[in-house]
Amino acid sequence: MSKMYRRDLLRAAGITIGLPFFSSLRMDKVVASEATQAGSPKRRMVCIGNMLGFLPEAYWPQIANQPSTKDASNDSSNTGLSIHRDYEWGRTTKSMQSIRDRMTMIAGLDHDTKGGHFSIHTFLSGVRQIDSKSMPNANVTIDQFAAEAVVGQTRFSSLTIGSESGIHGGCQLSWTRTGTRVPPITGPEQLFRLLFVGSNEKDKAVVADRFKLQGSILDLVLDDANRFQGKLNHQDRNKLDEYLTSVRDVEKRIGLRRNWIDIPKPQPPIAAPKNRNMVEDLPLLYDLIALALQTDSTRIATLEIGGDFNPKDLGVKGDYHGLSHHGQRQESIEALVTIETYQIEQFVRFIEKLSALKDGEQSLIDQTMVLFGSGMGNANSHANTNLPVVLAGGGFEHGRMLAFDKDASHRPPLTNLFVTMLQNFGVETDQFATSTGTLRGLA
Repeated sequence: MSKMYRRDLLRAAGITIGLPFFSSLRMDKVVASEATQAGSPKRRMVCIGNMLGFLPEAYWPQIANQPSTKDASNDSSNTGLSIHRDYEWGRTTKSMQSIRDRMTMIAGLDHDTKGGHFSIHTFLSGVRQIDSKSMPNANVTIDQFAAEAVVGQTRFSSLTIGSESGIHGGCQLSWTRTGTRVPPITGPEQLFRLLFVGSNEKDKAVVADRFKLQGSILDLVLDDANRFQGKLNHQDRNKLDEYLTSVRDVEKRIGLRRNWIDIPKPQPPIAAPKNRNMVEDLPLLYDLIALALQTDSTRIATLEIGGDFNPKDLGVKGDYHGLSHHGQRQESIEALVTIETYQIEQFVRFIEKLSALKDGEQSLIDQTMVLFGSGMGNANSHANTNLPVVLAGGGFEHGRMLAFDKDASHRPPLTNLFVTMLQNFGVETDQFATSTGTLRGLA
């Protein structure tokens, strides 16, 4: 097929190829750890976000009346952090007691963004979509940043799970480096099919055709770039070289994914499920994520909760979004406690499941960082401060609560935790979005 014919065909299909403005073409490389590729213990990451936050007075623990320990040393860099080992759980977090030794609750962190419900989409990025153009990596989320380092090592670089309904038009938990929302897998039925169904010749042909189309698109991008090259000054040629490097990285990733076409999917250990409702589907989604990790189908997954979570399926009256704006009405508060207790219990069940599953000599929880929280601190007041954050697993020292001072001069951004998580995952980076370093207090 000639290049001109292929170009016309793609344009007829609604695909437009063009080079972006050079000043926005920079793409920082993320380098996968050679040790990981060579067969060292696998590193995994799961990020779970709730769209409407958690009722602060029912979520946060009560600190016992005894002195806290400070971060390791007493130098000024550790000002503003208290570490607590003795505390009483909140009403909605009581079930976390059973996994206390495998998790750390972190208070006082946020992204310093204001925007109410619109800032919930910054939970894994630290950057609002409207501000993404000013950032070198747009509003890429931690899961997609990490996924770039493991492309080709598993069938799916990452899995994004959530709803296409709810406020703001569905799941917006994961974002790419280009500032594009990652469409979610919308239920256990779809996730099951993706993980375990589709190894026949017809399915392989469809996937192969998709890779051919992607290759054709990249060919045309390179054609356009080469035509520009002779007309650019030295500075713009350097920018173009950076852009071409990023395109070749995409080509390489497509090639690595293509290698999985002829590899059979694992046999399903459970019967194919049917979608019911988010309340009933939530434990099943967690089970399927655990299976995806256990079968090494992926090492990165995100799950957003809230879009189509209907309180009526828990026997609770009212609309979830409306209940989150409780206005101090006790009936609404009690309904929220019921909803949030259930969600936290399912998270606890997931951690216990990962603890029971083995990969070699280690349990999956030892190899898997699980981030649980929300981009909303207090939905009733539309506050995006002091976000509810829990980090479980991953080999960190747990059984503690890290409490950062509310004074902004002493408080690190939540993105510092993301730098720590990325380094633990094996990504060679010391910067993520608005970070100022790694997060103090984690060992």
